[in-house]
Amino acid sequence: MKIGTLAARAGVTAGTIRFWEYQRLLQDPTRTSSGYRDHAPEVVDRLVFIANAKAAGFSLDQIRQVLDIGDAGQPPCDHVGQLIAARLAEVESRIAELEATRAHLRALSERAAAQDPASCEGYCAIIIPPSAAG
Repeated sequence: MKIGTLAARAGVTAGTIRFWEYQRLLQDPTRTSSGYRDHAPEVVDRLVFIANAKAAGFSLDQIRQVLDIGDAGQPPCDHVGQLIAARLAEVESRIAELEATRAHLRALSERAAAQDPASCEGYCAIIIPPSAAG
């Protein structure tokens, strides 16, 4: 199957397929006599897996590990479960960081709304209120 057809079926771009080939996530396709890539139909499932794994936030190295396990004839689901648990922990941690940042920015926004521009001294009384300055 030509790369354009493959891309359409997998829901990715031809450029993405070429990049994933370069990253060794896909085996080199056979070539037609005119030099076009000729992918096997089962590559669609592999591409969909890669795209979904990327959407979950897996790195290309992590995806390659899963593919290598499957290509070796082993079920990769235990490994995938570990990756998902680790990724979820990363996301939960990042959400907590973002919530703390949001609370800080809200406090600064309130301070900015109450700030008289004429009384602004130093670096910025919104960021460093006079009572906190040494």
